[in-house]
This record gives sequence, C-alpha cells and structure tokens, in this order.
Amino acid sequence: MSHVSVADARSHLSDVIDRSQSEAVFIERRGRRAAVLISPEQYERMLDALEDSEDISAFDEAMAEEGPNIPWAQVKADLGWA
Repeated sequence: MSHVSVADARSHLSDVIDRSQSEAVFIERRGRRAAVLISPEQYERMLDALEDSEDISAFDEAMAEEGPNIPWAQVKADLGWA
C-alpha cells in the first residue's frame, strides 16, 4: 500500500496506474485520503468477496427465521428443476 498526493498522481498518472497493479495506491488531498486506486482484478476480487459475504448473511438470516423449512427436493420441484 502506498500513498501519493493528488498533484503527484496527476503529474505521474501512468506510474501510479502501474503501481496500482501490485498494490493499492491511496491518493491524498491535503494530507487526507481522497481516493484509492486498485487494479481491475483486485476490484473484481473485492466485489466477489462482498457478494459472498452478502450471500452468507442472507443465508444465516433465512435459517434463523421461524417456521417450517422446505426440503430442497420440494424447492427444486416447485421451480421445475426436478
């Protein structure tokens, strides 16, 4: 993880983009983080991880609900998958 000022990022954008392929680059304005530049691959991995986390949370909430559970075989039949 590295840090660069907005002015330096502007004047060395190509280098900052190259650096972002191997590590996150925080762009700072007045000494405070204003943005972060990451590779497209890292962005996709982060989105996938977020979606997985949301799926797990939804599953946990569904399992915590009161009431009868519907067997998987019945779900598949109701959806026309069986």
